[in-house]
Amino acid sequence: MPRIALATYDPGAGPSKDTDLPVLVRALTEAGAAAEARHWDDPAVDWAGYDLVVIRSTWDYSWRAAEFTAWAERTGTLTRLANPALVVRWNTDKRYLGELAAAGVPTVPTRYTAPGEPADLPAGHDFVIKPTSGAGARFAARYTPAEHDTAVRHLARMHAEGLTAMVQPYMPGIDVRGERALQFFGGRLLHASRKGAVLSPGTPYDADKVPHPDLERWQPTDAELAVAEKALAAVPGPHGLLYARVDLVDGDDGEPRLMELELVEPNLFLGLHPDSLPRVTEAILTAAEASV
Repeated sequence: MPRIALATYDPGAGPSKDTDLPVLVRALTEAGAAAEARHWDDPAVDWAGYDLVVIRSTWDYSWRAAEFTAWAERTGTLTRLANPALVVRWNTDKRYLGELAAAGVPTVPTRYTAPGEPADLPAGHDFVIKPTSGAGARFAARYTPAEHDTAVRHLARMHAEGLTAMVQPYMPGIDVRGERALQFFGGRLLHASRKGAVLSPGTPYDADKVPHPDLERWQPTDAELAVAEKALAAVPGPHGLLYARVDLVDGDDGEPRLMELELVEPNLFLGLHPDSLPRVTEAILTAAEASV
């Protein structure tokens, strides 16, 4: 009987936002595994006691990126971690977009501004500022050129907290066709979803945002699949990815561009895709049994 831990976050007094977690624990248990959800930062957990640790919803990691990547590296020496610690460290810093662009992956154009560097903001189009380590649209906002001074204050706040900023053109295709998320599990396409625009004009960077508005099922196009597969093939190192989510938007030419490659803790949206649960369960069990 394989022992499997699904790593999640501690929601404190509030309810967990991961609605997939109890569903996965139950499915794995019914399939014959000893599965349980554990908080990634719980010092009492003996991670070596598991055959497989699957990072599922460690959704507070971007506030504690150094601590989280250290945990991943330590856990990866004790047992099998999915995804591997090497991938986790690479993917928690969105400067990976520059590497993927250099490898020929069509991406949203991105500039980076580290603490101490001057603001270099677009003057001819709307743009987005967000941190290189972030999730759930934290510290993200959309600006027009006329909002330059507000954007500079946003950068100053991020730099004061030691965060490197990403500056990207706002892709107006999001307002028309939304953002598509292609989910892979066990090396194959699992399902795809589409959501509406997250960043509304005038929404402050520190406001709470709905991370997945108007979520619906989606049938990916051949062009979207090609970009997703090219992005995954460009991930450095021998990684053996268990799961991946590829987030795409349309460029000005209508062709898909990579917005984000989520290899750490992507929401699986099993509530929207309940038919995917057996495949997810099977892939996790296969990975755990390979470690026994």
